[in-house]
Amino acid sequence: MTTVTVADAQVHYEATGSGPALVLVHGTGSAGADLTWGDIVPRFASTRTVITPDLSGTDLTTDAGAPLTVEYLAAQVIAVIEDAVAGPVDLLGFSMGAPVSAAVAALRPDLVRRLILAAGWAHTEGDEYVRNLFTLWKQLGHSDPAAFGRSVTMTGFSRAFLNSIGRDQVEALIPNMPPTPGTLRHVDLDSRIDIRHLLPRVQAPTLVLGATQDATVPIEHSRTLSAAIPGSTYTEIDTGHVMFFERADEFTKVVSGFLHEA
Repeated sequence: MTTVTVADAQVHYEATGSGPALVLVHGTGSAGADLTWGDIVPRFASTRTVITPDLSGTDLTTDAGAPLTVEYLAAQVIAVIEDAVAGPVDLLGFSMGAPVSAAVAALRPDLVRRLILAAGWAHTEGDEYVRNLFTLWKQLGHSDPAAFGRSVTMTGFSRAFLNSIGRDQVEALIPNMPPTPGTLRHVDLDSRIDIRHLLPRVQAPTLVLGATQDATVPIEHSRTLSAAIPGSTYTEIDTGHVMFFERADEFTKVVSGFLHEA
């Protein structure tokens, strides 16, 4: 187990494989990197050193428990990069990890060679759907954990995907993200994110990936995120929010193609 101290946090991270460094920043959920990236890491570790931090709010990282900010989590990613490798990395953030990764690229452009933001958003202001969804998650997390799991599952995956895997596998997905105190800290941050002031400072070549059937953070947010980053490339995958679970091959191909561009 590798940890690095960042302010009041002991931040855990793993490094797998060999080659140029690829840092994967997880989304919401106390299970952190393992839940988000467990099936994806082997797809890149044969040619890259894949680094997976567990940010505050996850089970493997400890801190004082204060409300989270994007800047606080970005500082943890920065510290992991500096502890794990020498020189810039390719940085991929999913969902909550997308605005955190964008903040890293804006605040420390010297550390990011290429940036990929999947199913992310720049802010929640003015979107009553997103505000209500995250408010519902916070309420269900305290009052009805089973309903919380069902809501996360329904919005995390496309209807076609859920129907294709059948009832037993859908039921097996529901407990994957329990509403632990750490998860609810993430949801609270999700509801408050606003990185619009940072996006013009991103210098790294950037790929923004939107999910056309995203019912957690509707695809318009990915389009807006891309438009705010100078010179970014934008691509859509026909999938729900957890795009690398529904369409792992397509996700891997798109990411690999962008990373291997000159």
